[in-house]
Amino acid sequence: MRTLAVMTAGGDAPGMNPCIRAVVRTALNYEMKVLGVVGGFDGLIRGNFTPLGARDVGGILQRGGTILQTARSKTFLEPFAQQEALRQLNAAGVDALVVIGGGGSQRGALALHQRGVPVVGVPASIDNDIYGTDICIGVDTALNTIVDAIDKLRDTASSHNRAFLVETMGHESGYLALQAGIISGAELVLIPEIETSVEAVAQAIQDAYRRGKTHAIIVAAEGARPSVAQLASQIDEMEVGFTMRVTILGHIQRGGKPSAFDRLLASRLGTRAVELLREGRRGVMVGLSGREVVAVDLADVASRKRELPMEYYQMAITLAR
Repeated sequence: MRTLAVMTAGGDAPGMNPCIRAVVRTALNYEMKVLGVVGGFDGLIRGNFTPLGARDVGGILQRGGTILQTARSKTFLEPFAQQEALRQLNAAGVDALVVIGGGGSQRGALALHQRGVPVVGVPASIDNDIYGTDICIGVDTALNTIVDAIDKLRDTASSHNRAFLVETMGHESGYLALQAGIISGAELVLIPEIETSVEAVAQAIQDAYRRGKTHAIIVAAEGARPSVAQLASQIDEMEVGFTMRVTILGHIQRGGKPSAFDRLLASRLGTRAVELLREGRRGVMVGLSGREVVAVDLADVASRKRELPMEYYQMAITLAR
């Protein structure tokens, strides 16, 4: 194996840059040539390659986002686009590929593997919904961002006797909201996996008021039912003790310097991805199981979804009293 390509795809996640760095420097250590694919799968279809050396990935450990840029690609779902990507890889002399990204990116990696490309995936998604790994690159940093925001909101909430409804990202997974709710002391957490009612949310806020609390924090994942918009409009008309304010954290959760945990995780997974390709492994994703880095078949990753540990939901309820 003489030439390795690396790419990031899908939504960005803090830690993608440290992973790129680990892939490049590990490959260089084995005297390989490294090409970066700029622009995700669309960049791959266009053959947008750039050479990467040790100095090209210097100073990026602490940078959020991805130096290779990223995007979601509907075009890559089409067979003709996958065939064009294969043609571009062959034309560039690429012997193997590392794909860093979320669930859609891993499905794209599987499609290339099925067309004969030696490929290894690396999970990078703040949603933490990818099967085969305990945690994805970017999750720890996103959680720290959310908790920092909630801590600041609590200061103003206590000063004004308010309830804050805070919406986190997470796609169709409540992982971020649930973990953030527990570690920030939220009165209630709303997740897509468990439907609740406007009345139940209103009751939780009212109970906090009656217990003498100076504020109430409700953390809601995007995709939770009822939605933040429904809750805001309906609870505002109820007598719950506190006045209601809404904060949608949005894409701030994707940015910022990757945490120490994410830098180390990204480095471990990126390094192992290259080592697996050198060992002749292909069609797998590297992931973290306990303390060990493992390889999981991309076919399993693509066909399954990581389940939310529901014992944490009960913990959130218990600790909110």
